Amino acid sequence: MSPLIAIKTPMALDLPPGFRLVPLRESGDAFGHACRTAKVEGAGTLVWVRRFDVAEFAVVLEPEEPLSLARKAFFMGMNAVADALAAHCPPERAVTFDWPDTIRFDGGLVGGGRIGWPKACAEDQTPAWLVFSSVIRIAFVDVVEPGRVPNAAALDEDGADGIGPSVIVESFARFFLRQVDLWQHDGFSRIGADYLARLAKDRPGDVRGLDGNGDLLTRGPLGQAETRRDWLGALGPVSWLDRKTGAPKL
Repeated sequence: MSPLIAIKTPMALDLPPGFRLVPLRESGDAFGHACRTAKVEGAGTLVWVRRFDVAEFAVVLEPEEPLSLARKAFFMGMNAVADALAAHCPPERAVTFDWPDTIRFDGGLVGGGRIGWPKACAEDQTPAWLVFSSVIRIAFVDVVEPGRVPNAAALDEDGADGIGPSVIVESFARFFLRQVDLWQHDGFSRIGADYLARLAKDRPGDVRGLDGNGDLLTRGPLGQAETRRDWLGALGPVSWLDRKTGAPKL
């Protein structure tokens, strides 16, 4: 058993104004709990699972736009998570995205993001709530030998030791407020550009953009026909998450 089992997580977080913390025990599910209680708990609720091995959290939003536009808050959340990681990790270890919801740290899968909304809400209706959630691996639960999981990453194994889950969640909250401010003052284009800057390219020279519905549009460097990758369909599988452990896949 890893000696990290003995690490204790704090009871509270230092969050900026506008957030209200709802801590859960280690067996909790931040995304599920936030979606179930969002209508009652309201905007700014930040659900945090007090685990030592991952930073698992979810934030409740109350948008004023139709679902088709408001749901793109997902990209704000992804940017805020990436900014939080970059702020506390060595600059030579890049934080990147795999389309659309996987987060990599120095090339290894370290986590991802999710977005939830009321299923009965139509695309042209304003949803009562949205939930953005993320899970970031801080430490491997069991001792992992070098090379055994070459596609996975953990912050404390890849140059960011000493950065606990609480630090990542607190930093996320501050960077998320910055993303909200950017959207309000500059529109979604800045949010989309920041997301695309971290998105891994299939080919050098590709020119990418986000369609109004969130789909990824790609045009090759030699004038090839534009391709489209579905956003909502790709979100559904949550392929980066191990549902048995509640942690990112190895």
